[in-house]
Amino acid sequence: MKFDHEIQPQDEVAAAKQKKIDEWLPITSSRNAKWWYSAFHNVTAMVGAGVLSLPYAMAHMGWGPGVVILILSWIITLYTLWQMVEMHEMVPGRRFDRYHELGQYAFGEKLGLWIVVPQQLVVEVGVDIVYMVTGGKSLKKFHDTVCPNCKDIRLSYFIVIFASVHFFLSHLPNFNSITIVSLAAAVMSLSYSTIAWTASVAKGVQPDVDYSYSASTRSGAVFNFLSALGDVAFAYAGHNVVLEIQATIPSTPEKPSKIPMWKGVIVAYIVVALCYFPVALIGYWFFGNSVDDNILITLEKPAWLIATANMFVVVHVIGSYQIYAMPVFDMIESVLVKRLNFTPCFRLRLISRTLYVAFTMIVGICIPFFGGLLGFFGGFAFAPTTYFLPCIMWLAIYKPKRYSLSWIINWTCIVLGVLLVILAPIGALRSIIISAKSYKFFS
Repeated sequence: MKFDHEIQPQDEVAAAKQKKIDEWLPITSSRNAKWWYSAFHNVTAMVGAGVLSLPYAMAHMGWGPGVVILILSWIITLYTLWQMVEMHEMVPGRRFDRYHELGQYAFGEKLGLWIVVPQQLVVEVGVDIVYMVTGGKSLKKFHDTVCPNCKDIRLSYFIVIFASVHFFLSHLPNFNSITIVSLAAAVMSLSYSTIAWTASVAKGVQPDVDYSYSASTRSGAVFNFLSALGDVAFAYAGHNVVLEIQATIPSTPEKPSKIPMWKGVIVAYIVVALCYFPVALIGYWFFGNSVDDNILITLEKPAWLIATANMFVVVHVIGSYQIYAMPVFDMIESVLVKRLNFTPCFRLRLISRTLYVAFTMIVGICIPFFGGLLGFFGGFAFAPTTYFLPCIMWLAIYKPKRYSLSWIINWTCIVLGVLLVILAPIGALRSIIISAKSYKFFS
């Protein structure tokens, strides 16, 4: 009996230590978010600057396939997002605060980690590196538009300027502390998307507009189509942070977190539709296959409007970077505190987060054509975590009856998602090879 008494205080000490760590880690430290926080965060995570390349993707896919793929992607990703929100609290008294915790429940302790964590890290770190480049490029475009006669400044310097903001912002402790940044980013994404399509309408349909495929060979057209598939798929990447966002919402048996979370997701998806569909369809309708991979470049004038839109992109990308960085900070800090037994403190956070921002900045400076690389790696990681990993988890956990509606829908999503994983990287690989021919380090 004495032995049992000795164990109990140890258990209490362990539980108290775990509680203290959970209160310090960014994902579980604050659980007082409102439903609209979820809307801001989801819009910021979802509507990337990639929306500006959707008319270019349409030009490679053509009217019929392009419209079908856009709408299908919107429906499938909304469905898989609903699954994630539902699965967050499917075990009474337990919350899956992180994507990998849900993976571990579905596939087992070790296998779940190996399936989810590498994919999630590729997406989140990859997106942050791309946003370093996008932020730098948009700052450079702003500078060049406002001051066309000024001395040309290298892209590398603009990436460093953009990164300097994150050396400060990345020390905000958790999701709730970046709500203002996220709100600003969400407003900006709606603003620059609106500028893109209204400025296209103001320019009118071009007299020499052409809707045929721009590639001169059939194989070129096929590769471009596959690459465009990737562009559309990567436009829907918010699933990687959805459980982490939901973890910040309070939950009781009477009022589970899925109700306010789903409300926020619906608002976010309406905003996504208002951003994506007008830009993609109007941009392609007015400029045809001559549209650039960033529609703001095609528009060129009026200069003040294009400069404003680029500044909006910068503000939005600042918010997006933080949304994707937060789960990475959580992973890094969990390993440092739980595995390596470091003491949770500000100094630990300062060093680890500063090193992460520096890493993404340096990679962004080294490889400014990272978009092609992301298309390649993202094909393996974006599509699974967004299009079909939630469906596999749903089948593994809920085990719906074979050939029931739920079973058929999930298997359809899985088949389409796997096709995307196989096909999208092929087009991206070709674009990497083409980019690499004219590539200089630290350009």
